[in-house]
Amino acid sequence: MSAPTFAPAPGGASMARMVLAQSRMEARLMLRNGEQLLLAIVIPVIVLVGGVVAADRIGIDLDGHRAVDILTPGVLALAVMSTSFTSVAIATGFERRYGVIKLLGSSPLPRSGLLLGKILALLNVVVLQLVVLVAVGLALGWEPTLAHPLRTLVGLVLAVALGTAAFAALGLFVAGVLRAEATLALANLVYLLLMAGGGVVLPTSTYGAASSLIQWLPSGALGEAMREALVHATVDGRSLLVLVAWAALGTVLTARTFRWE
Repeated sequence: MSAPTFAPAPGGASMARMVLAQSRMEARLMLRNGEQLLLAIVIPVIVLVGGVVAADRIGIDLDGHRAVDILTPGVLALAVMSTSFTSVAIATGFERRYGVIKLLGSSPLPRSGLLLGKILALLNVVVLQLVVLVAVGLALGWEPTLAHPLRTLVGLVLAVALGTAAFAALGLFVAGVLRAEATLALANLVYLLLMAGGGVVLPTSTYGAASSLIQWLPSGALGEAMREALVHATVDGRSLLVLVAWAALGTVLTARTFRWE
């Protein structure tokens, strides 16, 4: 019996394989980082549980809905924002500082592929977040609407996808123009401000006269799109268009200003 013949096939991997490998590595790094894991899962869980308990004790009226039914979609939106904006901005800022971005930019993976890998890694982490938070919400008695399941699913998927794109683009923009320390401070500050007053956790209608401005923020648009999908079983076209606009603006700003070192 003759020995097997090996036929080497020299050459680089395909673009798709390189991007998938990069996304897997990025996702593992994000989940191993304690601070990012805190932002991604622990803080949203605390906000959800604490908010539901406090609202039930105080008896806050949220447009006639139970607190858990309003807060759960809002906290799902908060989780998307925390990972897509804060975690991406901080991680990318320090990667620039230590020269990691520059080295990766000189690898066979094109720079566009590197950024695409980051986005895919984000989606993996976001899915994990949503699974955990949905489980917590259901344990607290959350009852998402089942009036129009297909419409709810479409609205939810579009909100998560466009929210991730918008906040990731803005996070990369911040990380690409500021020093790592400044990025860390600004990303956390923006996260706290939007969580408290950006219309992401609570409906924009609860902010009185400021609601007309908050609904145009990416946080307000993402929160409203999630609530419309999961509470009213509708696709909030206006909020989704706002997210598209923020994603386009962030992408243009990142493309024009991002510094690789």
